[in-house]
Amino acid sequence: MKFENLGYEEIKADLKRLDDVMADYGLVRAEQWDYERVSYDRKFELKEGVFYLRVLGYAVEGDVGANKAVIQLLTPLLGKHYYPHGVEYGEGESFPKTLVSQCEKILTEVKSVIDTFSN
Repeated sequence: MKFENLGYEEIKADLKRLDDVMADYGLVRAEQWDYERVSYDRKFELKEGVFYLRVLGYAVEGDVGANKAVIQLLTPLLGKHYYPHGVEYGEGESFPKTLVSQCEKILTEVKSVIDTFSN
């Protein structure tokens, strides 16, 4: 599921500041990066299954590996984990309404903080 119309596609921000803000909201980069891309994930374990809120981005300046980069964020995603295949983000997936609302709230709050220092 894509969270469109939240304005994430317009955000360019410093990697270190993004890491701090995302971590404050439980979105962790951990080892999910390469020299050009980042992925922030938050895991939700519910009775309906395991879900991941994911915010992706790529470097428009600098190097992610050196922790000196400006990141262009992409449309946030919500996916359901299927063992052993991985996470599915398809339109045919069913997501609990309470989870979708919680993710929208998190994303809105994160964006309001990032807007204070981005672009």
